[in-house]
Amino acid sequence: MTQVNPALSIRVADECFEDYILNSEFTFTVRGYAMAQIGQRVERWAIEPVEPYCKNYGIDAQEFEHYRRGPDSTVLVAWLGEQPVGHMVLSTHWNGFAHVEELAVDVSARRMGIARSLLEVAQFWSRKRNLPGITLETQNNNLAACKLYERCGYVVGGVDHMLYRAIDPDTRETAIFWYLIFE
Repeated sequence: MTQVNPALSIRVADECFEDYILNSEFTFTVRGYAMAQIGQRVERWAIEPVEPYCKNYGIDAQEFEHYRRGPDSTVLVAWLGEQPVGHMVLSTHWNGFAHVEELAVDVSARRMGIARSLLEVAQFWSRKRNLPGITLETQNNNLAACKLYERCGYVVGGVDHMLYRAIDPDTRETAIFWYLIFE
């Protein structure tokens, strides 16, 4: 189990959010594409290896501005001491689940329990609103995220091989939809 740093705090995003986004590094190295299987543990998924490359989603703070002001959404920032190191954009989805629109941790703070802590706050936020669970989406090239979601109790509810085809008709990226259903 990952130990959480006692200097970690999670706060609602403030006027510093844009500076934090501009000064953070959210890239990761892609080493392969997983063949996600519903009902099967991530460690058992077949992986199609590729020449490693750097993936950057190009996070834009302005894209999430309306979530900061919405009655059914929030933007949260994880801080280690006085340094912002991660964030999560959370909303009530059209289907009644909480939906993690985005979850990202700066490269310098990964593997320190930041993402797990943000997901725990998402659970608190969702339960406080009496929502039935949480949904989020990641891609088959982000195995670290897939493993994290699985460790946190999420299960794969769907796989979409076509979602990213409009961006790149030849993409091998597959959308994986994860769910945490509350008992």
